[in-house]
Amino acid sequence: MANTISLPKELNDVVEPIGMSNGLTSVFIEVLAISGSILAKTNREKEIIIWLAQRDQSVVGIGTVGFDIDEMPWTIDSFESEKNFILDTISNAADGLGWDKLSYKPRQDWVVNCLNQFGLMIKVFNKEDVDMDNYIEWSEIEEGDDNPTIPRGYPKCEKHNIYLNCHGCILCNNGS
Repeated sequence: MANTISLPKELNDVVEPIGMSNGLTSVFIEVLAISGSILAKTNREKEIIIWLAQRDQSVVGIGTVGFDIDEMPWTIDSFESEKNFILDTISNAADGLGWDKLSYKPRQDWVVNCLNQFGLMIKVFNKEDVDMDNYIEWSEIEEGDDNPTIPRGYPKCEKHNIYLNCHGCILCNNGS
């Protein structure tokens, strides 16, 4: 297993980490990016989807996109609405929302099992577990950065209608 998504160490025995092959990880991230791009209304919601879409193995490297739930760009002030949004995104992704944008047919049972496991992790993750430094560090704009982590104005891909990240469109990058 190349990519692992897990809870912070103190919660790791509550819900088992998800270990995924590189191919399954790509599908997992892509369906979350699609679902979240359809559902996101607020800038915070868009940012969470952009953060997930940045876990694009075709750009950052195969087997390097695992993460701990507390590394996600949570904020303390909006935590409950962010948590509800990601749970909604996961649920809709598991129901196949937007899968028609994919250029392939994924193994639905594998993807849905991982999405359900991810949902369990999000459910047990609480505001007390948030490390605001992760959001602050991720969202900072470097001076003179022509390619900011969060693209200005939250543009979407013209072909796939999903949020672009600093690496472009995750679906275009993966040949969909």
